[in-house]
Amino acid sequence: MGRSRHGKKDVEKALQVAEAAGFSVSMSSGHRWGVIECGHGCEHSVWSTPKNPGNHAKQLIRTVERCEHKEI
Repeated sequence: MGRSRHGKKDVEKALQVAEAAGFSVSMSSGHRWGVIECGHGCEHSVWSTPKNPGNHAKQLIRTVERCEHKEI
């Protein structure tokens, strides 16, 4: 069984990019929807209702791109 989809399409696409790079997506509850983690210390919170979903998605992708542990 996979994770639930994020309600914002830009954020969901960023989560798919993170998963493709080897990051895990852990679910939370409350305002913090979840967290992406590489398993070696790189992580970023995923908010359920970001003020600007496009910018939040860019932040998530930036975390993936800057991580030296990613698979791609």
